[in-house]
Amino acid sequence: MSLLWVDKYRPKDFASLDYHIQQAQELKNLVERSDFPHMLIYGPSGAGKKTRIMCILKELFGPGVERLKMENVTVTTPSNKKVEIMTVNSNYHIEINPSDVGIYDRVIVMDLIKNIAQGQHITTTNNPRDFKVVVLTEADNLTNDAQHALRRTMEKYSSNCRLILCATSLSPVIPAIQSRCLLVRVPAPCIKEIVNVLQNTCKKEDVNLPLPFAESVAKACNGNLRRAILMCEACKVENNTFQDVSNIPHPDWEIFIRKVAKSIMDQHSISNIMKIRNQLYELLTNGIPAEIIFRNIVEGLVIRCDPEVVPYLVREAAIYEHRMTQGNKHIIHLEAFAIKAMCLFQKASIERHIH
Repeated sequence: MSLLWVDKYRPKDFASLDYHIQQAQELKNLVERSDFPHMLIYGPSGAGKKTRIMCILKELFGPGVERLKMENVTVTTPSNKKVEIMTVNSNYHIEINPSDVGIYDRVIVMDLIKNIAQGQHITTTNNPRDFKVVVLTEADNLTNDAQHALRRTMEKYSSNCRLILCATSLSPVIPAIQSRCLLVRVPAPCIKEIVNVLQNTCKKEDVNLPLPFAESVAKACNGNLRRAILMCEACKVENNTFQDVSNIPHPDWEIFIRKVAKSIMDQHSISNIMKIRNQLYELLTNGIPAEIIFRNIVEGLVIRCDPEVVPYLVREAAIYEHRMTQGNKHIIHLEAFAIKAMCLFQKASIERHIH
């Protein structure tokens, strides 16, 4: 099975990184120190957080971290319910996403890290590290209970276990965890950096990528390098000659969200609210994160609506997005914002007719 370009050409060490070179050097210097801290690496999707985490692990332990295996781990909750979670691990580290198990993430955090910390550690002459690393992805989606349990676990097992947390946003992470970690922000690459990566990737595939087309892809991906590479590969698969900028493929879910935004603008009725609710459910059940759905809907509305309505729309969007980050039922806040937006547009329409 052939790998996607985004996986095939993912940098595996600090020397191979194409952008944020100064940050890469600072991370390398940090790894070389004897006292390696807990880390919280955060930044937008597709900025390169996971790539830098793997570079850190390789610098810590050597090529052994690349020999990965996937395992299903079963953890028993206090109510004797068995919860399964998929892990990716090597002899030196384990990667888990506790938010996959929803409200049981606290049990995963406590039991799994405890078992890892109490297990045997492999140390060699080349890698005299006496600790294992636990990588927690989507740390900003952990429940408050899980985060408080994680804080205690970090303190208890810090002698033989280090945590690297990966998050998109820093605000949902409680201050107690932030204060125990070294915070590293990975910004999204700029257009010039994305263009450079795209051209280098296409060159390795013996594909000629014109500069104007690469720039158009870089602008269309909104700073998400992973998405930019996938878009380029999709063009190649569809036998696109990289000349027609209008044929840059966009994900189906993004086109679907644009239709939802247009529906919110055009139809202000109870029946349309029910229809939009079903569309939002469909997006969520297909694994599109609520934050991305929210942002794309707001962008779709702002582009279409009257300039006078934009300040009110953005204000309401900020209120509902904040509420969504505080709660668990994302659908409620997405639907509430859609209804509020309909009210704003209807009010603006009535005022226009009066004047």
